[in-house]
Amino acid sequence: MKHNVTKQLAALRNKLEKFPVLVKAEETSKIPKEYIVLLGGTLAFSFVFFQTGAGALCSIVGFVYPAFKSFQAIENSVRGDDTQWLIYWVVYSFFHIIEAFEDFLIYWIPFYFAFKLAFLLWAMLPQTSGAKFLYDSFLKDFLKKNESRIDAALDEAKQSMSSVAAEMAAATAEISAAGLKSASEYAQRESPKNK
Repeated sequence: MKHNVTKQLAALRNKLEKFPVLVKAEETSKIPKEYIVLLGGTLAFSFVFFQTGAGALCSIVGFVYPAFKSFQAIENSVRGDDTQWLIYWVVYSFFHIIEAFEDFLIYWIPFYFAFKLAFLLWAMLPQTSGAKFLYDSFLKDFLKKNESRIDAALDEAKQSMSSVAAEMAAATAEISAAGLKSASEYAQRESPKNK
């Protein structure tokens, strides 16, 4: 049994040699990279399974890796990866909007964050192309069919936000003027007392 575990750790170590970050982490910490990965995987599994910090872990997985890959896609001249990451962000945004409205139901679903993490990995990984599948199967037709309604809603929201911003600016100016006037009156009342 011990020989089998040692053999599997050696195989894992060989696979991890491809990742310079892990090589650097091993050099810095003096902990073998296979143990770093196993510890990280165990912690991630514990976060998701026990739902302690699972939301934060899902956010990190859902944002950090895709954001970095999007940056790489922008910076290189290959065309296909741009499209892949744009599709991912469209699917992620749609999922996030649905999740925001169904927030009260999330607490009733056991292992919700485990399912969410699996969904995010399925959607983002190039090996599975889950985001492309969802986009081609459902979202593209939905968005095309409702494009004019979405544009109208966004225009209305923009106009509402402009008027709210103008009202807030006017209220802030009014409050500031009233505060300055009160401070000035207070200073005038107190100045003879100080003489």
